[in-house]
Amino acid sequence: VQLQASGGGLVQAGGSLKLSCAASGGTFTNYAMGWFRQAPGTERDFVASISRTGGSTSYADSMKGRFTISRDNAKNTVYLQMNSLKPEDTAVYFCAATIGPYFKTRPGEYSIWGQGTLVTVSS
Repeated sequence: VQLQASGGGLVQAGGSLKLSCAASGGTFTNYAMGWFRQAPGTERDFVASISRTGGSTSYADSMKGRFTISRDNAKNTVYLQMNSLKPEDTAVYFCAATIGPYFKTRPGEYSIWGQGTLVTVSS
């Protein structure tokens, strides 16, 4: 499966963005999905993940209550709704796929990655 992330951009602090990640070339429902982010000079950090069916989700502590991960299996797409954005949320956001029903939280557990989309939050 291939992943194509989109929806990044420039937003003011307190604003919202919705990222999308479209999957193609495989059976989307075979994969749990995740979002990660990477700021310059830092490691790739976990943001959120969702199980194959969408029935289970997990978030990094700093995103709880602000970000929502969801998926539409009919559209082969996973989303990340980001609200109350802060300047420290500025990063390249990556979507990733991992075989199996359950979500995972470590980058090394994901075998397929999209190209990333840049989110910049101005103060």
